Amino acid sequence: MKSRSFKQVDVFTATPYLGNPLAVVLDGSSLGDAEMQRFAQWTNLSETTFLLPPTEPSADYRVRIFTPGGELPFAGHPTIGSCHAWLQAGGKPKAAGRIVQQCAAGLVPLRHEGERLAFSAPPLKRSAPSPTLLAKVAGALGLKAQQVVAAQVLDNGPVWFGLLLSDADTVLRLVPDHRMLKELGVKAGVAGMPAEQGASMLIGRSNREARAFGGKSVAIEEGEGPKIDLEVRAFAAPIGVEEDPVTGSLNASLAEWLIADGHMPARYVAAQGQCLGRSGRVYIERVADGKVWVGGDAVTCIDGQVTL
Repeated sequence: MKSRSFKQVDVFTATPYLGNPLAVVLDGSSLGDAEMQRFAQWTNLSETTFLLPPTEPSADYRVRIFTPGGELPFAGHPTIGSCHAWLQAGGKPKAAGRIVQQCAAGLVPLRHEGERLAFSAPPLKRSAPSPTLLAKVAGALGLKAQQVVAAQVLDNGPVWFGLLLSDADTVLRLVPDHRMLKELGVKAGVAGMPAEQGASMLIGRSNREARAFGGKSVAIEEGEGPKIDLEVRAFAAPIGVEEDPVTGSLNASLAEWLIADGHMPARYVAAQGQCLGRSGRVYIERVADGKVWVGGDAVTCIDGQVTL
């Protein structure tokens, strides 16, 4: 064992303790799979990451991502949080204004948006779920058929069963049967628009010009933060996390699906974590070349050493 630099970062928030915490071991060299997994189980956070030298010439650093239940090929809040920690620890990108993370899912570009970081959503594979599985997942979530507007199986490394619900209030009222979701082997990501936003989108979808939204955001700054365009919750019992506070991979795959199918505009703000006492904010933008960028703030809450 040796002393290694360590940070605990709160992601998708600029206010400490209102986002999704991430443990980051800044030097994962010489650690084996079992040691990494054991430490991730010990932190008991939704994810723990270990930074390593890259093996791809264009990458700035390599990251391995562990939940309490196993390793992930990619995840969003660990991507932003690990990059934040790497930069804060003195990491220098090879190309100015662009950072490249290497993970098991491949190379993930990141960019600065002021103080905020954003990653390019990995390629998405999606498909319609079978009616039988959809009925079982809806049942595990306590939903009636008429409350589900659309559903897709979403795969951008992690696989999510995505459901668009009739409204945000339905999302916030869900009390899932986590045991049933675990038995189904399903990680469920649910989303719904606030009532006024849903009404405006129905009008927008009936008009091609409005559907494109002219590249302008529908998020309007109000009070202490932006207006919320989508409420999101993530249930991941199969990997040992009943509900994740704020989930980058899910928000990335939801964005690629919902924008492509006209359910959401090219720019919007998603909220996640309210039911867990958090206030996560995820900033989505699809740019001219079709890429979707997923942005969020990050703040370091613990900075020190860990013996591993």
